[in-house]
Amino acid sequence: MCGIVAYVGRKIAQPLLIEGLKRLEYRGYDSAGIAVIDQSGDLFIRRAVGRISVLESVLQQDKVQCQASIGMGHTRWATHGTVTELNAHPHTDDSGHIALVHNGIIENYAALKKFLTEKGHTFRSQTDTEVLAMLIGDVYNDIKARNHLAAGTSLLQKAVQAALHEVEGTYGIAVICKDEPDTLIVARKGSPLIIGVGQDEYIVASDASAIVGHTAQVIYLNDNEMAVLRPDSFRTTTIDDVDVHPVVTQLENKLEEYELGDYPHYMLKEIFEQPHAIENCTRGRLELRENRVVLGGLANFTKELLHARRIILTGQGTAWHAGLVGDYLLEDLAKIVTEATYASEFRYRNPLVEDNTVVIAISQSGETADTLAAMREAKEKGALSLGIVNAVGSTIAREVDGGVYLHAGPEIGVASTKAFTCQCVVLTMLALYLGRRRFMSPQIHQELIDGLASIPELMNRVLQQSDLVRQITEEYCERENWLFLGRGYQYPVALEGALKLKEISYIHAEGMPAAEMKHGPIALISDGMPVVFLATRGYQYDKVISNIEEVRARGGKIIAVATEGDENIKRYSQHVIYVPDIHESLQPLLTVVPLQLIAYHAALHRGCNVDKPRNLAKSVTVE
Repeated sequence: MCGIVAYVGRKIAQPLLIEGLKRLEYRGYDSAGIAVIDQSGDLFIRRAVGRISVLESVLQQDKVQCQASIGMGHTRWATHGTVTELNAHPHTDDSGHIALVHNGIIENYAALKKFLTEKGHTFRSQTDTEVLAMLIGDVYNDIKARNHLAAGTSLLQKAVQAALHEVEGTYGIAVICKDEPDTLIVARKGSPLIIGVGQDEYIVASDASAIVGHTAQVIYLNDNEMAVLRPDSFRTTTIDDVDVHPVVTQLENKLEEYELGDYPHYMLKEIFEQPHAIENCTRGRLELRENRVVLGGLANFTKELLHARRIILTGQGTAWHAGLVGDYLLEDLAKIVTEATYASEFRYRNPLVEDNTVVIAISQSGETADTLAAMREAKEKGALSLGIVNAVGSTIAREVDGGVYLHAGPEIGVASTKAFTCQCVVLTMLALYLGRRRFMSPQIHQELIDGLASIPELMNRVLQQSDLVRQITEEYCERENWLFLGRGYQYPVALEGALKLKEISYIHAEGMPAAEMKHGPIALISDGMPVVFLATRGYQYDKVISNIEEVRARGGKIIAVATEGDENIKRYSQHVIYVPDIHESLQPLLTVVPLQLIAYHAALHRGCNVDKPRNLAKSVTVE
């Protein structure tokens, strides 16, 4: 949630901050603002409700371009306080000396606000962030009055450290002070911050998209760490002022991977990037000639995985749907008891974690708050922790015992597409990796890895039907209620299809097992209601046909996703979208694509913002 970008160096900060905010806008777009220290030594702050373009217009109205070389910006996804200019970041203390931007939630803000109010401080916003800014300012003034600092010590650093010791909750912050016009302080706990290291400059951001155009050298801050940045120096410490010796690493993705290119929307770009993303995901991991799967990130844990009594797959939203596909795969192909569970439920229910339990955290960003907390809870209870993440260097990737990167490339569209298919690919490779070492015959294994290797080509064939999907969708996209139904491997795909439609077109949609419909939801079927059936050939095909008949009898309109060559399905459906024939365990990789396209075309036809749906942000880093 929310995006931070901050800069200290020799360049003019303002255009760099706006550029960074535009790249971070997918993290939050309720309001935005910047703060810089201008040539006169004053804080220059501008904030605006709406997209970054609104803030940019406000700045263009200023007669003189600020030449400041230090500053910070923020794009907000509201948590505390409504969407107003007063609630937009940056926030200041009431003396106007200190400015702060913040991602996360200060859980004890009410108690801190009461304490500060009793000391005479006046608040202007409804946010928890202003409380933190005011607290830092209060501590700053107390330390300044006592004048106990050694020469050369940053008063701002000490104030931030002292204030953060009083804070409960999560934060990623950047702080500047007009009395220290060359110093930028950043700190994190539970909300990601990356420091880009340039020549006599540092650029800090919530993720790499705002940094990659300026430097490929980065430092990932860990929880309870902070950095004091000046154009010619930096120092990283814990908030207890213990020196930390950071590792400078290289960013994996290039700037052009973050660009929209010739596509009208990031979501469409990412849907069509899926074949290439899957090629990257499987490269070096599928050895077809030797009939084996190579997962280097798990090589040291093969024994534990093979002797696992239970594997728990945990995530949220789309990642949980991928985990549910993985549940079917691991039990079917590897014969290991597996459970897919919502991370938000796992972390609070005092879960039973027995000996030889493996917990796999699934997250595109590697920063999802609930998934990170669930993984930490599992580790605390003695489980082996593994990760399936896309963002290299993310918190989950750094904290798990081992894992597998997706290598899907940056995913900017809020509605996840290529991350989902790559998560399913990794889980398929994991199931094959373990299955071959347990009970799977060489023949079945070869058939499946050959099938997995063919997915990019087969997926391109599905993508060629985008115009057909658009025509079908436009016929029904004004209907406000849809159902998505599937059995077996197709049940998680039904969930994912419904989620995509809800996320970006604001159509109410439900995904469920096809057999569950008779146990209540069939009462929702009305004349003309669109019902999407995942009706590919498999061992439950005849049962799905029976479910289709039940919907038809009640006036529902059937959109079937079926296997190429299945002419029978046309007898039962108003519309058929075909996918190539492939082993049932690999079908979700193909059947999800038409559902992604349905959601995209529905949102487009209804005039919705495809890449920035209302009330949503890309990475959920707060509870």
